[in-house]
Parts: sequence; C-alpha cells; structure tokens
Amino acid sequence: MELPVIDLSQYLELSTKLLSPSDESNSSVEQELNPQTKNLCNEVSRILRDTGALLIKDPRCSVEDNDRFLDMMEKYFDKPDDFKRHQERSHLHYQVGVTPEGVEVPRSLVDKDLQQKLSTMPKENQPSTPVGPDPKWRYMWRVGPRPSKTCFQELNAEPVIPEGFPEWKQTMDSWGYKMINAIEVVAEMAAIGFGLPKDAFTSLMKQGPHLLAPTGSDLQRYGKEGTVFAGYHYDLNFLTIHGRSRFPGLNIWLRSGQKMEVKVPVGCLLIQTGKQASENQFSLEWLTGGECQAGMHEVVVTNRTLEAVEAARQQNRSLWRVSSTLFAHIASDATIEPLGHFADSPLAEKYPPMCAGEFVELELAVINLKGKTNDSDS
Repeated sequence: MELPVIDLSQYLELSTKLLSPSDESNSSVEQELNPQTKNLCNEVSRILRDTGALLIKDPRCSVEDNDRFLDMMEKYFDKPDDFKRHQERSHLHYQVGVTPEGVEVPRSLVDKDLQQKLSTMPKENQPSTPVGPDPKWRYMWRVGPRPSKTCFQELNAEPVIPEGFPEWKQTMDSWGYKMINAIEVVAEMAAIGFGLPKDAFTSLMKQGPHLLAPTGSDLQRYGKEGTVFAGYHYDLNFLTIHGRSRFPGLNIWLRSGQKMEVKVPVGCLLIQTGKQASENQFSLEWLTGGECQAGMHEVVVTNRTLEAVEAARQQNRSLWRVSSTLFAHIASDATIEPLGHFADSPLAEKYPPMCAGEFVELELAVINLKGKTNDSDS
C-alpha cells in the first residue's frame, strides 16, 4: 500500500474566495467550494482518520527550498560535539537549541502499557526494539510569533543561533514558515472535510509554539542495519510535517495496525497526526473526539537506508540523515476539547478540557526532556 498524494494547488487557488473566519456564516463555507474541491477536503479528512498520515504537494514548497535547508543542517550536525553543545538548553527542556544524542527516550521503552500492546501485535507489524535512548541529535527552532503573555514561558523561549552560520535564521524561518503554511491549508481542508468551520483548527494554532525540529542521525557511526534512530512513538503536538529526507528509514503504522515504510516522492511533504494528551489522546485526536488517532512511527536503518548510504559515499556527500521536520502546536494557553458535532460523540467524555501547555510539560517528563532542569521524530 502507498499513501495517495494530495495536491493543494486547487484549494489554494480557491482559498481567497472562501468566506473569512470572522464571517458569521463561516460554518457554511463548504457552499463556496465546487464539488471537486469539497471532495478533496473530504479525502484529506478520510485519509487522516484512516491512516494518520498524508502525503501532499504544495507548490509553495520547492525541492530547492528543502535542499537548501538539508545542506545547512548537514553542515551543522557534522560539527564536533563540543561545538554543538554550546547550543544546548537543558533548563528549557530542550525546547530550543540542540538536543544531544542519548537524551530522548522512546515512549516504547518506558511505557509498560504500550509494551504490552506491542507484544500482542502480529510479528510482521511489530516495531524494532530500541536498546536505550535515541542515538540522534535534534535542533529546535521556534517559528512564528510568540504570545506576549503566557503561563508557559519555557515553551515559548527565544531561539538559539549557532556561530558561523550567517544564513541560519533566514534559512530556518523561510523553510519553517513554508511548512507551517502547508499545515494550515491541510488543517483548513481537514476541518471542512470533518464538517467544521474552516478555521476550527487554525484559530487554535495562532501563536502556538511551532517548532522546526530537524534531527541528525550519524550514519557513518551508526549505519548498521537495524539501528533504531527514533523508537516507536507518537508526536505530542497537533500535526507534524516532514520534508523528504535523503535517506529512507521511516516506518508508520496505519489505524488498522499495519506497519508501512513511507516513501516520500520528490517534491512532496508528509503530514502526520500528533497526540498532544495526558493519558491516551489529544490534539487532532482530542479535537475530533477520537475520530482521528495519533500516528505511530519509528526511524530505523534498513536495507534501503544502506543503499542510500553507499550512493552518498560514492558521490562524496554527507552521511548525516537529516529529517526536515516541523511540529505544529496548539497555542500553549489554549484549552482543547472536542469541537462542534464531535462534542456529541459517545467518546467525548474521554476528552475533557485541558490546557495545551500543561499536556506538553507532562509528556516532556515522560520522554526524559523535562527531568533535566520534544517532541519525538521522523
């Protein structure tokens, strides 16, 4: 099975004709869409519900944009460890700056209930078993405006810029904003497909602590088949978007429980539903009363990874696997609960109102990023 690719061009062309979010009749915005575009929105919501993952093509996000970002991050991750640790901010739960390898703990390594669930899965669908913390680096770069007043200052801290990278801010912001713009379009389309006002999700994202969070995995050092760079996990945010990595290795799990290797076509982006909840659920899952489930995934060195490593060696290219990842969050001080008709769902009582920032702090403690005073990966 392969994920279908949704081209956003058609919706983007019509989006300027849609009713504004402030229009009192915004709830009937679907009347502004032609049947073909409405069907496309229905398809977006269906795919997110059934698979937790979506491939998109956004004409505003070019291959050149992705490559420019990857080139810079490969150069950064190739720096000595001592250099990179100057950008470490453990007292801010690693929510800005660099997170060294060996810090993030896969959820599947510490969650007993999850371990029990995994043991009952068919062998062909079971994830790889990590032996310890993830051997990957990560860089957290906040994208977009932050609130002037918030109860979660450490989740909205100022960004960290490494020395010797004059292009850093422009490159990070440029790629980060383009990915946020793509997520906002998908969030609008999903809302319409779910029968909600088109700004039902995007209104909650305003001034959220969005993170451009590329990871760096050293295939020169850890390029052995079976190495787990990111253990089986969900992302704790609203929606996650990835540009195409130069090295394969990402596996996802469909809602049916089927394990699937993701192949992102050139020029496309991958979007996954996040978790953002205390016990079991949150964010898109929370906002839809369980209609969407958070997407589970892992990053593992496979045969295809090793083939890409050999090709990179022959071309004298970097052997750092960089994930071009952005975590889109609900605003830290926003309260989340099932929206619209999802509030009448039989499962709605499982999703009581909760503050987004409070959830993030709880999750950070579980995966070992708060105990030292992230999100996980793809």
